[in-house]
Amino acid sequence: MDIKKLISRMTLEEKAGLCSGADFWHTKAVERLGIPATMVSDGPHGLRKQDEEGDHLGINDSIKAVCFPAASATAASFDKNLLCRMGEAVGDSCQHEKLSVVLGPAVNIKRSPLCGRNFEYFSEDPYLAGKLSAAFIHGVQSRNVGTSIKHFAANSQEHRRMSSSADVDERTLREIYLPAFETAVKEEQPWTVMCSYNRINGVYASENPWLLTEVLRDEWGFEGYVMSDWGAVSNRVAGVAAGLDLEMPSSGGINDRKIVKAVQSGELDEKVLDRAVERILNIVFRYTENAKPDTLWDKEAQHLLAAEIAGDCMVLLKNEDSVLPLHKEDEIAFIGEFAEKPRFQGGGSSHINCFRTTSALEAAEGLHITYAQGYSTKTDSATEEQIAEAVAAAKKAKVAVVFAGLPDVYESEGYDRSHMRMPECQNRLIEAVAEANPNTVVVLHNGSPVEMPWIGKVKAVLEAYLGGQAVGIATVRVLFGEVNPSGRLPETFPKKLSDNPSYLFYGGEGDTAEYREGIFVGYRYYDRKEAEVLFPFGYGLSYTSFEYSNLRLSAESITDQETLTAAVTVKNTGSRAGKAVVQLYVGDEESTVFRPVRELKGFEKVELQPGEAKDVCFTLDKRAFAYWNTQIHDWHVETGSFTVEIGHSSRDITLQAKVNVQSTVELPRHYTMDSIFMDLMADPRAKTALKPLLDGLRAVFAPAPAEETTEAASEAISDEMSLAMLNYMPLRGVISFGGDEKAEMMVQQILDELNKA
Repeated sequence: MDIKKLISRMTLEEKAGLCSGADFWHTKAVERLGIPATMVSDGPHGLRKQDEEGDHLGINDSIKAVCFPAASATAASFDKNLLCRMGEAVGDSCQHEKLSVVLGPAVNIKRSPLCGRNFEYFSEDPYLAGKLSAAFIHGVQSRNVGTSIKHFAANSQEHRRMSSSADVDERTLREIYLPAFETAVKEEQPWTVMCSYNRINGVYASENPWLLTEVLRDEWGFEGYVMSDWGAVSNRVAGVAAGLDLEMPSSGGINDRKIVKAVQSGELDEKVLDRAVERILNIVFRYTENAKPDTLWDKEAQHLLAAEIAGDCMVLLKNEDSVLPLHKEDEIAFIGEFAEKPRFQGGGSSHINCFRTTSALEAAEGLHITYAQGYSTKTDSATEEQIAEAVAAAKKAKVAVVFAGLPDVYESEGYDRSHMRMPECQNRLIEAVAEANPNTVVVLHNGSPVEMPWIGKVKAVLEAYLGGQAVGIATVRVLFGEVNPSGRLPETFPKKLSDNPSYLFYGGEGDTAEYREGIFVGYRYYDRKEAEVLFPFGYGLSYTSFEYSNLRLSAESITDQETLTAAVTVKNTGSRAGKAVVQLYVGDEESTVFRPVRELKGFEKVELQPGEAKDVCFTLDKRAFAYWNTQIHDWHVETGSFTVEIGHSSRDITLQAKVNVQSTVELPRHYTMDSIFMDLMADPRAKTALKPLLDGLRAVFAPAPAEETTEAASEAISDEMSLAMLNYMPLRGVISFGGDEKAEMMVQQILDELNKA
């Protein structure tokens, strides 16, 4: 298809019309030119295709589909291959249902546990979010179906999400809130990008040329089209000019007419409109020319795949006295409504109409299980009778398993949580059961961290997150040891909400949300502050044990233009087969800018039989060592020593090696009379030029002691104090203390020479 020739035959009205939806889910068709309509659908973890009347938040029914684990769960897998397989399954279902683009994945950073949409976001870490989202995109698009990575960008709260401005400094945007998008775009080229509702530093994402054109297209090389989140458009003409190609849903022709008028008046160049149309048509025809509606959608097989994925996502947080795995011959009590009716997905636009769900109670059929409801999510309460029934069941059982977590109403798209607590009735139930049976296990169903006031009273905790429609199968497999848990936390669990770095200003004031914690999000903050946490980033237990050894680097020293290979041996030292998650962190030993203690720069999941060992290799490039320098507006590596660490979590580092990295970029320097000596002396050129002046100043600030110097006088100013005062003195001090009429002229000559280079 010659897209440019096709566009030349379109009327202005047709071109403007193509830049908005035909309805809630379809792009427009131009029948006279053979341009078909295509359909998009929600579905980061399954399809929410609505055949009839459409809506944004999942109020109306959608087709029966398969609900895979949400991103909060799949991120815990730390498994790129697993995300790719899930993407392939979603892609197959899209082909079967004639869907051109699936709206996801969602990669916004978990700045705070309060964000109501955290359940469909991957992580507090941009490297992990970027790599996992790229793997999912690869899987979906291998089926010739597009993805729409979202929400671009800095959409880390639901509170006032359609009007609030995320005020974020340049370095924080580049290091925390943009890299997940950047990784996915550069590595996998998602067919589309969805811009967010919010403003960024005062400018709506939907009309932000810096975001949509300069960064996304010019820097990262994005080739697809940008669509709006549903209802995210403020000024449609400004949006087209900025790089927003498709407005969703339909505006009923209102904004189409504004585009036409803007072109006719000269406000908008028609070539800019043509470019938007070309981007949209490229994707429309990429799908239609590769459509395979006869693709098999085996829901039963995907149900089992969902169970397999969920099993690899569960995180074993505690396992005192090896109470898990359970034994199938023992009497076990399943307590809590979630055992019978699990919460396995979040509310809002990603809510799937499941063709089947399997609860833990159903999956455990045939085992020695006693069930007690314990509480009601409908009333968010636990009666005395329910507590008593649960306690009685716990007393008779060898092990009591309490299924708890957050009800639907606690976290959803559209609003944020107001606290980090679980329902009081569930906490009370856990306390009562733990008192009745010392072997109490808690299984958690939640989309983001919760406080655990009972953590010291239970033997084990299994974090299931929101594990999809087959979560019951996966839970029983993990509890009884058929699956060895291998999930790791993709986010820090603080002890309490007020420990979170964004606590004082999360949500913002009015329509301004200041990201004052800067780059110190999640473990970057907790580890730098040495704060005690409930569970650290990357944490997770197993039914076996792993040993890391023999960390070796390919070089002791490299330049920032070279790559470094790190290899480590991992061995299963336990008695069960299991999967280790090898995590690699990099830290700058000494930096002139504030940096985290360590940052995740590599991870691999490795399956090992008892006694088996394998080597795992990582390749580190410039970005592994760099920070965003706001002076040059680019990534920069400071010359110096860096640590390369291997660990089980950000708090459990077992191996460390060092590499010296030499910067090949000399930062621009400009000196003035107000530049202080400490900064000047850090520059070899300046140090050499200033040596004559410095010798004279040392005589002033540290004169040779006279014989008659009193003890009190010698104590008044030490050599260290003299040096400190000299370090902090501005260059103009030479004129004040030098006592030479020619000093100012000499200093100015030196400045001119230094700034000329």
